[in-house]
Amino acid sequence: MKARNIRIIVIGCVMLAAPVCIYSQIERCPYIENPAHREPLSKQMKERMVELCIEETKKDFDRMLERTEELAKLTDEIEESFKGTNRLTKEDREKLEKAEDLLEKIRKELNADDDDDDDKDKPKDAVEAVQLLQETTYKLLDEIKKTSRYSISAVAIQSSNTVMRLVKFLRFH
Repeated sequence: MKARNIRIIVIGCVMLAAPVCIYSQIERCPYIENPAHREPLSKQMKERMVELCIEETKKDFDRMLERTEELAKLTDEIEESFKGTNRLTKEDREKLEKAEDLLEKIRKELNADDDDDDDKDKPKDAVEAVQLLQETTYKLLDEIKKTSRYSISAVAIQSSNTVMRLVKFLRFH
């Protein structure tokens, strides 16, 4: 008897949660209920627009993941180049510029604000900065892989802020 009651409660919760999920999808979709439409949209048209929004959100998330993987690859290359000479070459500085551009796009997609705490995690020298850059970039990549396209990770935002500080430190050091 208890198992049956639990099942009924679970099914009831799912049934109550489903409209909330659908409504949240509709809220994110700029195409639905646009005042520019003179006629109300049909149910099929609304459903198709929601599908398009979901596809667009998935593509955006996949692009963010690709950018983060590219950022990790760049930091690997910088770290490998830096190991041999303990100096940043011109190519490394160009890679840092590209990393900063990628990071700006990632942070925009994460809805990250500018970090005001400039002294936090400040490296002592370039050797430590390069090492921290690679570690933090992989932390960011792991965190983004853990999240879904519907969630925002505070750890990912914090990691992106730290990576940005390290990139700027290395570019202007």
